[in-house]
Amino acid sequence: MKPIKNPEDPLAIWSGQDRINDDIFTSVTTIIRSGGCSWNRCKICQYRHERFTGIDSSELIRLMHAQVSRLETEILKVQPQVIKVYTSGSFFDPLEVPEIIQEKILHLAQGKILVVESRCDYINAEKIKTAVNTIKSETGDGELYIAIGLETTNDTIREKCIDKGLQYSDYLNTTTIIHHAGGKVKTYLLHKPPYLTELEAYNDMVQSIQDIIPVTDLISMNPCTVQRNTHLEKLWKQQAYRPPYLWSVASVLAQTTAHVTCDPIGGGQTRGPHNCGSCDGLILDAIRDYNLNADQDLMKSVLEIDCKCKKEWEYVMEHEKPWAMPITR
Repeated sequence: MKPIKNPEDPLAIWSGQDRINDDIFTSVTTIIRSGGCSWNRCKICQYRHERFTGIDSSELIRLMHAQVSRLETEILKVQPQVIKVYTSGSFFDPLEVPEIIQEKILHLAQGKILVVESRCDYINAEKIKTAVNTIKSETGDGELYIAIGLETTNDTIREKCIDKGLQYSDYLNTTTIIHHAGGKVKTYLLHKPPYLTELEAYNDMVQSIQDIIPVTDLISMNPCTVQRNTHLEKLWKQQAYRPPYLWSVASVLAQTTAHVTCDPIGGGQTRGPHNCGSCDGLILDAIRDYNLNADQDLMKSVLEIDCKCKKEWEYVMEHEKPWAMPITR
């Protein structure tokens, strides 16, 4: 493998704003290179490759501590109310994120809202209670949100199209554990994994959102992007996969009964959710505004945009066949 450039720096770090329930907060988000995802099999994920390899635990701790120090500097500069820390799989897996690094991040987030990701395998009541108590300040401020990549409530789609290694029942049990331990749940849903038609993916997303509203505190819909060095990229290069239309993304957001945030990574590009190119920018801007203002009328108005590619999308929704090549690119 090629040597990692700047191994002491996070893969990414940025500041911005996030809507959590009915409030808008300043935030700092970072993606930190770690010991790597234990599952390491998802067909759509590039981050599972972004790991340290061939080093012992002390060197892993040193490199991760250096990255967390960069995060600490950003926190001191921005003074955010929300901190989001993502690794390649599970924050609570001690082989991926050593416990001393977990504790450092929890203490950095004291009195703030912390969002971390984890597979259900590493969630237990005692661990979450300890983490919640660490984040709470003397005034009782501070909340822990644990993000779970459920992707879909359909077990067949999750297993056959993504290879997630997770059952919907596992997710439901884990949300109960988190809530009873004083934490909160953020759920990631994946819009249009491979092997689904545009309509199948659309219907699955609408159903999945409705299914999880009673058990999750936040919902994030991720339109699928073709990441490098993935099984999905192979399909895409064979013209056997097309990312979702932005028309589909906007239509889902326009009808959901809960506020669903959405970050169309690679939006408007061939590897990401896109339309024809002419209307993409308008729709992407509207989605970004909707993330903060939760104005569903805005998303409904997006569907009134007059663009010739809307008829193409409608044709695809009606005529694309399962287990066949996509009609369009």
